[in-house]
Amino acid sequence: MRLALQARYIFTVAGPPLRDAALTIDEGRIVAVGAPDGPRTDLGDVALLPGFVNPHTHLEFSDLDSPLGEPGVPFVQWIRQLVAWRRERSTGALDADDRRARATARGIAESRKWGVKAIGEIATPPFLAGLFAPETFEGVAFLELLGLASEHTDRLLAAALEHMATGQGIERGVSPHAPYTVGPDLLERVARSSSEVRFPVAMHLAETAEELELLRSHRGDLVELLKELEAWHPSVLPREMRPQDYLNMLAQADRALVIHGNYLTHEEIHFLGEHRSSMSVIYCPRTHAYFKHPRYPLAEMLAAGVNVAVGTDSRASNPNLNVLDELRWVARHHPEVSPDDILRLGTSNAARALGCEHRRGTLEPGKLADFVVLPLAGFACDDPHELVFDSSAQIQSHLPG
Repeated sequence: MRLALQARYIFTVAGPPLRDAALTIDEGRIVAVGAPDGPRTDLGDVALLPGFVNPHTHLEFSDLDSPLGEPGVPFVQWIRQLVAWRRERSTGALDADDRRARATARGIAESRKWGVKAIGEIATPPFLAGLFAPETFEGVAFLELLGLASEHTDRLLAAALEHMATGQGIERGVSPHAPYTVGPDLLERVARSSSEVRFPVAMHLAETAEELELLRSHRGDLVELLKELEAWHPSVLPREMRPQDYLNMLAQADRALVIHGNYLTHEEIHFLGEHRSSMSVIYCPRTHAYFKHPRYPLAEMLAAGVNVAVGTDSRASNPNLNVLDELRWVARHHPEVSPDDILRLGTSNAARALGCEHRRGTLEPGKLADFVVLPLAGFACDDPHELVFDSSAQIQSHLPG
């Protein structure tokens, strides 16, 4: 049934916000956006925005009520707490898979509550396919690969290809976890397979100073932690490696998501700008702040043409899975970035990162009518984006009235 909805503002993201405009929908698709013409339903003092896209989550931690540790906790100490929490979680009446299933379902439900329509999920093996039914999950389910030792390479690559070959009606990808948990040989083989079979690859990269120290000198707190866990295999990693070496490998993939990128150099940022057609950087603002990393080079990345998107990471380092809260944090802490660029971080840029930009990310004819409704405050403003970012209002789960 054809339906026209009028709102005080429509943020198409494809252009400037439209005042007192209408969104016309037919059979679940947008057919027109603009000045009201003909019968319509007036939704009142609300804004319509594209449904949010969250390109980086670890939903298995969604049963945490608060992040692990305290703000400013050293990353290696946080990892120790994470390992201890996982081990504790594997005991008790529910086994680890049951707990993970419940937490993941909770995370999907929370995401939908906050208006998130598509998710990039890093799924720990074994992959629980039943949790990612098309009716409840849209996005990409990345199978996480962990195992630095060279004897793990063939097994992990086989698991990745099996994951990609198993269909469940959802898009799948592969996530070689990080430079200190998978070897360069595995990453290169995954990237090559991605190019041949066409699937996305996500990797945590340039996340911490400890990671850079490990790559450069095989020293530091992260090395000591891996030794404690009997997971340090230095023969797999040449010394004097840099994030750029991993970017070169990821650039071979059909599509690559660089998760975090907190410590990328100017050269590496420029490289990502040159490869924006197939590579994206996922900035996790409140997780970045939780670990008190140096100021994120967001403006520099955007100026270099990098496709930057915002993700929430997990509840192990973030109070919730609300992309709008992330965008509001960015607006407060990056005043040098324009509001329309900030909104794109959680909509069109994020959709592009996950490869769903043909159906999501903007409110334009031909795209899914999967918008969100935000009540607007009544204050005067010079830029309508202030009504979104300077407000504490949250997404409505149902249309008003």
